[in-house]
Amino acid sequence: MNFKEKIKEQAKVLLPEVIRIRRKLHANPEPSYKEKNTAAILSAWLTEKGVPHRKNVGGYGIVGLIEGQNPRKKVIALRADMDALPICEENQVDYKSLNPGVMHACGHDVHMAGLLGAAAILSGLKDIFEGTVKLIFQPAEEKAPGGALKMIEEGVLENPKVGVIFGQHVFPDLETGKVGFRSGKYMASSDEINLFIRGKGGHAAMPDKINDTVLATSHVISALHHIMSRAANPSTSSVLSFGQIITEGGAMNVIPGEVSVHGTFRTFNEQWRKKAHRLITDVARNTAKAFGCECETVIEKGYPFLVNDERLTREAKQAAIEFLGEENVVELQPRMTVEDFARYSQIIPACFYRLGTGNKEKGITSGLHTPTFDVDESSLETGMGLMAWLAVKQLISEL
Repeated sequence: MNFKEKIKEQAKVLLPEVIRIRRKLHANPEPSYKEKNTAAILSAWLTEKGVPHRKNVGGYGIVGLIEGQNPRKKVIALRADMDALPICEENQVDYKSLNPGVMHACGHDVHMAGLLGAAAILSGLKDIFEGTVKLIFQPAEEKAPGGALKMIEEGVLENPKVGVIFGQHVFPDLETGKVGFRSGKYMASSDEINLFIRGKGGHAAMPDKINDTVLATSHVISALHHIMSRAANPSTSSVLSFGQIITEGGAMNVIPGEVSVHGTFRTFNEQWRKKAHRLITDVARNTAKAFGCECETVIEKGYPFLVNDERLTREAKQAAIEFLGEENVVELQPRMTVEDFARYSQIIPACFYRLGTGNKEKGITSGLHTPTFDVDESSLETGMGLMAWLAVKQLISEL
């Protein structure tokens, strides 16, 4: 039996066990920076399978090593994220979240279970490949500054030094059994934009005696959208959106003394990103000033853009075609969503790809970050098998 068929067979055998661990993780979700019990579940499973690992890396992160022959020849990292989202689950399933207000609505339970399955497969193959597979279970992907930064600072890409890294993410828009790849810039950078418009509040019927902070805020938002559309190069993709407006002490007939506005700015261009930060600050301040108000701008810089290494992604896509068939491998479009995996991609060659988890016939169609999100669990067989195959392709030269 060749390596590909052996991996496929192992993925099929492991599927029931991997589904069980996925359901356990799904039922016990934990938010960013609080993944203590999640880490315990992962550690217990790795210990049972005889995979050596370190705990509490960059928070509750776990780093495992599967060493083959000549372990320092090449090191491949496989990464899965651990945290859940502050969402109340509405699914009526046996493995529904037991933690009110917290849910694995972004598929991180699938990512972890898939990586555990891949680890089990690779552990059984370690006598036939040269090099090392480093397993990275990363906390706090969903909340800036993110767990990747802390893990990198604590040396997750060193000792042994990682050569390339792969990340797999669920994609409900893609049918189970399929995967998607894209070379180059794939996901945007992300910054949190916070505006605080302040002035003299008072009775709404006496506009001559107050500073209308609400009116000023509306003009600030409008001005920012206009300036973004005119100042950006048409070839530069970017998005500025505001999703929250809060008044301090306002009412139907009361103009508040302060209005805060919170939003996000995303782009694929670092030069434009820096320029846009200056423009947002200047335009907001000057527009508010025209209404007798002042505007404080606080920009919290988030994740960088995610770039998939051209050569590595090309190799991975071809490996996926060999493993799944050309009809099951698709080309992805760039996304304005963000991903903490981007931090790794800015340092070493990286490939972040999508795992199809949707199934229209089963009614599994809900999007990410929704209270009814779920996956077709047969996708775990594809996910763990392909991840193991990608690692083996990098570590066995004659394949």
